[in-house]
Amino acid sequence: MTTASIRRGQNRDGWLFVAPAVILLAVFLAFPVLMALWVSVSDWRGVGSPLSGDVGFVGADNYANILTGGSLQQRDFGTAMRNNVYYVLLVVPLQTVVALGLAVLVHTKALKGRGFFRTAFYFPSVTSAVAITVLWLFLFNSTGAVNAMLGWVGIDGPNWFGDARGIIHTALGAAGIDAPATLTDHRALGITWWEWLAGPSFAMSAFILLAVFTTSGTFMLLFIAALNNVEDEIAEAGMVDGANAWQRFRHLTLPMLRPTLFTVLTLGLIGTWQVFDQIYTGTQGGPAKTTLTPAYLSFQTSFNSQRWGEGAAIAFILFAIIVVLTLLQRWALREKS
Repeated sequence: MTTASIRRGQNRDGWLFVAPAVILLAVFLAFPVLMALWVSVSDWRGVGSPLSGDVGFVGADNYANILTGGSLQQRDFGTAMRNNVYYVLLVVPLQTVVALGLAVLVHTKALKGRGFFRTAFYFPSVTSAVAITVLWLFLFNSTGAVNAMLGWVGIDGPNWFGDARGIIHTALGAAGIDAPATLTDHRALGITWWEWLAGPSFAMSAFILLAVFTTSGTFMLLFIAALNNVEDEIAEAGMVDGANAWQRFRHLTLPMLRPTLFTVLTLGLIGTWQVFDQIYTGTQGGPAKTTLTPAYLSFQTSFNSQRWGEGAAIAFILFAIIVVLTLLQRWALREKS
């Protein structure tokens, strides 16, 4: 038997082994994605099969209704994008820094009870998203525990889930700064530049804290696994060269965590752009749509408003955003010679 025939037999056997998984992925992933793509360019209204003969092709009309024209759909999408942009910009760096800090802390050999702390820090990650969101609503109620603790230090806590103002607008208003005409006369995705600069609302700020609290433990485990692979000899060599603890971490340990850092940032980026559970359970986009996100808007447009084509279009726009940002992040974190 020749080497070529042996390799052909190995390839055949390999495909036979993976065939069940490939078939499952095709049936339950690839086919629904392709059908959703068809829905995004059709006039299907949720009645009957999307593949029936009475469903027509409308091209990019559903995408145009969302992205152009100054319609309510465009304004809602712009509002959702603004909310999610602030959510991503704050959650991803915070959860990464907190997760890395916790990993370094529990990785320290001098710390007693490291197993207990690892379990305690990871526990919020395995808690039901619905249960912890309800708890968060209770804690951040206008008369809840958070405002009570702020009152102990003389701070009058906000109405977290009732105040629709952005925190940047609130700070500027307290400083007596009004909206300049340059920002109010120009629009992007149906909302003014001034609205883009509102910052996250108090409700969205509470959800940002919730995301950091519940996801940092998971990413902490990834960093711990990476730190366990960093050889002690590297740190010892840095000590011999006279580097202090921060210099050893910055120039020796952190570069070796680059693959894990890329994984954490990528997972964080994908998760934050797909935030849905907390919004659905907590505020349904309120107050005044300041917690509306593209993922929840896609659900709302499809299931509540029965505009399935536009809902699918929002989902694919969100998919494109995630892919582009992931590629940019991969480029930014690439190995440099």
